[in-house]
Amino acid sequence: MKKIVIAPDKFKGSLTGIEFCEVVERGIRKHVDHVNIISCPLADGGDGTIEALRYFLDGSLVELKLNDPLFRSIEASYLLSADRHTAFIEMSAASGIRLLKKDVLNPLLTSTYGTGEMIKDAMEKGAQHILLGIGGSATNDGGLGMAKALGYRFYDVNNNELSGIGNDLNKLSHIDTSMVHPLLNQVSFEVACDVDNPLFGPQGAAFVYAPQKGADKNMVKRLDNGLINYHQVIERQMGIDLQNIKGSGAAGGLGAGSIAFLGAKLKSGIDLIKAAANFDDKIKGADWVITGEGKLDQQTFSGKVIKGIIDSLSSQKLAVFCGLSELKAQEQETMPFDYLDETSRYALNMNDSIENAPKYLELVAESFAQKQLG
Repeated sequence: MKKIVIAPDKFKGSLTGIEFCEVVERGIRKHVDHVNIISCPLADGGDGTIEALRYFLDGSLVELKLNDPLFRSIEASYLLSADRHTAFIEMSAASGIRLLKKDVLNPLLTSTYGTGEMIKDAMEKGAQHILLGIGGSATNDGGLGMAKALGYRFYDVNNNELSGIGNDLNKLSHIDTSMVHPLLNQVSFEVACDVDNPLFGPQGAAFVYAPQKGADKNMVKRLDNGLINYHQVIERQMGIDLQNIKGSGAAGGLGAGSIAFLGAKLKSGIDLIKAAANFDDKIKGADWVITGEGKLDQQTFSGKVIKGIIDSLSSQKLAVFCGLSELKAQEQETMPFDYLDETSRYALNMNDSIENAPKYLELVAESFAQKQLG
């Protein structure tokens, strides 16, 4: 009996990873009876990660009131495992750009304070291991806000306490750790981080990402100078050279703040999710691994789900079902795919492909079953 593992990312705006698995299995079983199919929806630490992890961790969502990036009260949630020992937190749930309208985006004023509130709540509920996804931020505060929610205190040269926003980076003079939450040193942190940007400079947090968060050129320079000052204060007080750690510039410097204030390790998002899903064991002895995502392009192979799957393969064949492939024919030939198909080939147009993704994905799966499993 053939063994197939279905391990997709989401089709953004069309299908969750779990829905992808259900549709593809249904299409295959229309044409093949005797096949062992294992569903293993994956994610890379960004949107959709909590849903994928709920599939494996037997956990529940914890909802709480907290502060959004502009200190407005909102409700957000994180995932806590059934034994309460592991929590997965998406910073974007509390501090994400998706929470703000375009006309209020301003990384000088936004804060990761709400992310810290989620971490505090998880620790107090018993979490001993916290996975933190840091994609999609609206912030450029170096993690000052997050740390403040956990008891760190930040002061300017006149000993005025700072609120933990991007504009405070330039003002930061010293850090008081005397009131840090007592549980913090009892919890291990892993951060899902799929960029390798340094903290400051031309490739740093401010220059590369702040314009997407509402910063004009003057703001970008101010934020970058602030991150330099922040780096110097951290190095002087904590002895950590954040600039030379890859990924420290992720999420407006939250990568750096996670290292400095949480003692976290930055890791590939897909590698963390694969470990939680026990993926490498699941694919042992598989004939095919089927994966997919909405759009296939060169970015697919830089820390994304499909790249993570390729890294785990040995003898298994790989099938990729996507909405649209933007890879050129020559590029496709160099990729380690044994099978590639697109839902857009079956649809009337791109809108039809997106709106009726389940229908066309099932056709893709049926075609695969007839050609490869029949």
